[in-house]
Amino acid sequence: MSTLIKGTAILTLGLFLSKILGVVYIIPFYSMVGEENIGLYQYAYIPYNLMLSLAISGAPIAFSKFVAKYNSLGDYETGRRLLRSGLLTMMLTGFISFLIMYLFAGPLAQLTISEDEKIYSVEDVTSAIQWVSFALIVVPFMSLWRGFFQGYNFMLPTAVSQLIEQIVRILFLLGGSYAVLYIFGGTPKTAIQFAVLSAAIGALGGVAVLFYFWKKKKPEYNELRANSVESYDVGLRDMYKEIIVYAVPVVFLGIANPLFQFVDLLTFNRAMNAAGNLSEVDLLGILNLTAHKLVMIPVMLATGFSMALIPLITKYFTKNEHHLVTRTLDQAFQILLFLTVPAVIGMTMLSDELYHVFYEVSDIGSEILAHYLPVAILFAMFPVTASILQGINQQKWIILNLLTGLWLKLLLNIPLIERFETDGAIAATIIGYVVAIGMNIAVISVTLNYKSALVIRRTGLIIGLNLAMAAAVFAAMLGLDQFIGLESKMHSIVRIVIIGGVGAAVYGFLSLKTGIAQKLFGERLTKYTRKFGM
Repeated sequence: MSTLIKGTAILTLGLFLSKILGVVYIIPFYSMVGEENIGLYQYAYIPYNLMLSLAISGAPIAFSKFVAKYNSLGDYETGRRLLRSGLLTMMLTGFISFLIMYLFAGPLAQLTISEDEKIYSVEDVTSAIQWVSFALIVVPFMSLWRGFFQGYNFMLPTAVSQLIEQIVRILFLLGGSYAVLYIFGGTPKTAIQFAVLSAAIGALGGVAVLFYFWKKKKPEYNELRANSVESYDVGLRDMYKEIIVYAVPVVFLGIANPLFQFVDLLTFNRAMNAAGNLSEVDLLGILNLTAHKLVMIPVMLATGFSMALIPLITKYFTKNEHHLVTRTLDQAFQILLFLTVPAVIGMTMLSDELYHVFYEVSDIGSEILAHYLPVAILFAMFPVTASILQGINQQKWIILNLLTGLWLKLLLNIPLIERFETDGAIAATIIGYVVAIGMNIAVISVTLNYKSALVIRRTGLIIGLNLAMAAAVFAAMLGLDQFIGLESKMHSIVRIVIIGGVGAAVYGFLSLKTGIAQKLFGERLTKYTRKFGM
């Protein structure tokens, strides 16, 4: 296995495991604090994620690119100078970000919660935002350090620190919440305010891992530095200018989803109140936290495979091998749809069972989840199309297209929420993303003269396979309804396993029989199909 493939595999595995843990922990946390309180968690985390994305989204990638560039020239001194300066800069900007978020938590809470809000008070939201803001002191510093290791094509520190950060965060979150509720007799809202501090504690765990790898690798890096060619003596100002130019599009790519959620955070409750749709249920908490966690599962399944193809696009485009660029784009779009669409359809049909297993039986929760799940296809499409724009040196369009989609979301959100409640917020998100993705694809088509009848034809085939799968799933659900209901979480798990298994078997069989699976993932699959007489 080449160093590049091995590094990419390590990084992808670490990120995937971290994301999975980020979904699974919500089950015990939800059971402890309850449906009526868990929404408070997202009132803190959405502003935090947005602030964090603005602070660090592009930094590790841009930093690793800069370090790798000068390392390839034999100038290891320049990367080390930037590391010292960068870590100090991130410590300073992290502390400033913390102060801004902590001091402006009150005004931000007043923007998101009205005084007549039935579920949470302004003080509840203010306190939660202030507790989570402490993580901003540590996380930017940690992210830049990860970028330094990646610049040496050493991906293990990033992967391990991401995983340990998530494990420490979850252990602190669940352990702290349990202690507040069951040992000290505190309230669920107090438990949540304590739980959001877990972001800072988890980051400290990630930093400890990076420090371990630094101690281990420092002698090697010092030796490289001692044998470095004469430094190019790049000024820090020029270094940061180069990093910023590269990082800005990556920042916008990272904040796309938090920005759309932030629009909901600012407008949803006020729009509902203005329309007289006051609810005892935290609909925004369901939309932006509990349902959103499940919606992101199909996105994780697909983007890892598709994004692995993006470096190839950069390579082929640079060499003017346009036929290979077209073939790679065809494969990326097909894999994306092949994996995401069946996952979305299957999860939509099993939304009652999924919401029960992760949370509880809730007609409102499972309905919002079912309506929201199709947006996962768009959530997967945007980063892939935006990454392609990066690969073909059209980064500026990422910013323009995202801002256009976001402007439409902001424009339409309030009137649609007043008319259709949560469905209105989902519709505004769909419109914003469809326009942004459409503009991305238009730029790709014009720049590369890219038109693919193959993708259109295969999309039709994928839709046909999914219709057949959906019919099989529906039949399995009707049959199972006679024997197993939703009386317990175990019953729901059994239903998911059986019905999901039927859907996966039908989709897998038809995909192999039609040959599309072999065409997308390689002819190696043929030797397995022959064993079953296909």
